[in-house]
Amino acid sequence: MKALPLEQQVIWLTGASTGIGEALTQALAGRCKRLYISARNEQKLQQLAAGQKHIIPCPADVTSEQELQTVAARIEQECGQLDMLITNAGTCEYVDAGAPDPAMFRRVMDTNFMGTINAISAALPLLKKSSRAMIAGVSSSVTALAMPRAQAYGASKAAVTHCLQSFAADLHTHGIDVSVISPGFVRTPLTDVNDFPMPFLIEADEAARTIIDGLERRQRDIHFPKRFTLALRLLGLLPEALRFRISRAMSRQNNNPRKLSS
Repeated sequence: MKALPLEQQVIWLTGASTGIGEALTQALAGRCKRLYISARNEQKLQQLAAGQKHIIPCPADVTSEQELQTVAARIEQECGQLDMLITNAGTCEYVDAGAPDPAMFRRVMDTNFMGTINAISAALPLLKKSSRAMIAGVSSSVTALAMPRAQAYGASKAAVTHCLQSFAADLHTHGIDVSVISPGFVRTPLTDVNDFPMPFLIEADEAARTIIDGLERRQRDIHFPKRFTLALRLLGLLPEALRFRISRAMSRQNNNPRKLSS
């Protein structure tokens, strides 16, 4: 069945308050029927929704199943169904060489992976009521090649990618498309604290335009900028010994972990 035009869709976006999520909110502001935006920062959500009657701020922490279920209940009451879920909320913490902190790994996994699962769980009953719904989850290009200090972040995003690809197979018969979004480096509050070179860095508004274009095309694999992501994927196809040499060459010692969540 043919999907509804974007202008007729009810969309729910998590992680809407900063970075790519904020840019997506602004880009979708006049492009969809109704846009529900979620994040922990209620004040920022209210600012993004100011003067936009079809943008509905719904504060929620993606690590809380109950808070997301509350948002889903509101969408059901007001719209009866959901046409697209975009799970964008995420965090990044880097690992000190040789000193993994289990609590930090849990924080990253709870937000990036379980946050995605919690949102899908809350939204899926409403998505099944749409004529042809879509789930789009933000993963990362880092999943193509193991990166030093990215043990927690990379593992969480690899889990997101695998899970979404599995959902794509299982939900196809329900008329629900699934898209994996794998950005390279995008200028956001998360990347502003990075203390290493970020090749092919792009602005958040460019990332949002690329994502929306891919969603309108119902692409299962949205990755950008392609000069970077394709090169990274090619490196990921090299024999293990060569991949290890590349990762080892990027490794460095005595780095301090950085953290910023959205």
